[in-house]
Amino acid sequence: MSRQLSFREDGTFTIVQFTDLHWKNGEPEDQHTRAIMERTLDEEQPDMVVFTGDVIYTGPVSPGVTECQNPEQAFRDAVSCVEQRGIPWGVVFGNHDTEQHITREELMQVVITHKHTIAESGPKEITGEGNYTIELVDAEGKPAANLYFLDSGNESPLEHVPYYNWIQRDQIQWLVNESGRLNPDSQAPKLPALAFFHIPVPEYQEVWDTQTCYGHKHERVCCAPVNSGLFTALLEMGDVVGTFCGHDHVNDFEGTLHGIRLCYGRASGFSTYGKKGFKRGARVIRLTAGKSDFSTWLRLEDGSVVSQQPAHHPGDDNEK
Repeated sequence: MSRQLSFREDGTFTIVQFTDLHWKNGEPEDQHTRAIMERTLDEEQPDMVVFTGDVIYTGPVSPGVTECQNPEQAFRDAVSCVEQRGIPWGVVFGNHDTEQHITREELMQVVITHKHTIAESGPKEITGEGNYTIELVDAEGKPAANLYFLDSGNESPLEHVPYYNWIQRDQIQWLVNESGRLNPDSQAPKLPALAFFHIPVPEYQEVWDTQTCYGHKHERVCCAPVNSGLFTALLEMGDVVGTFCGHDHVNDFEGTLHGIRLCYGRASGFSTYGKKGFKRGARVIRLTAGKSDFSTWLRLEDGSVVSQQPAHHPGDDNEK
């Protein structure tokens, strides 16, 4: 059974999305990342935090750079400023969290020892660790919205198909079943839902190519080489109004495709690649009870708020 969180008395529920921290051993870059997180939490006072993957970096490093020495401790350190504030938080794993030295199962056991996490390992019979649902109730305790979390994996499981993984068919079926449980056909209108995962789906490229988007695309959409049908399932479910991913550190755009807003987070970590002049930060998401839409903005490392992003129209060639 999924856990529950509550909207505030004023009818709002605010989520801060941190993504791609790439925390390793507490280096100065990690401390700079922590400073961004603390400033964002102080300014936004969120009801929940979601880490959309690559919280830690356990992969190979360049010569002369120290690998992540203790993944368990690295994860605890990375989330500590949220945990210490007592803010409920969820996480989905990225492709670098369990690249080596620790498995997804082992890292999830670290996650669930935290007092304030709402993350769960999820059903053992389906692919991945961290497929779970959070229910949001209004100030009167009535169901108001839902949050879906999906493990988008690491690398392709098929030897002849290189590159990144995709959300598998058994995960999609589980999600469809969860949506049906929380939004039965007899319930109209459906409760709005948001979905969180690390690796973008191919439709992030489609929305950039075919719709007016807002924000930046400084690198390609690094999605799986095949389309597993997740976006189609979301359309058919009829409750998901927005999706949020990370993975591509210098993309932060959002656009609406067939009624679903596809959003990137704003990369938060300094221990990884970026782009000169493209400040680290976080995405903030605000739901309002009784409304199906949401508002969203960026909070950057210097404390500034970006509520209006530049528009990109189909055919513009000023970005990749």
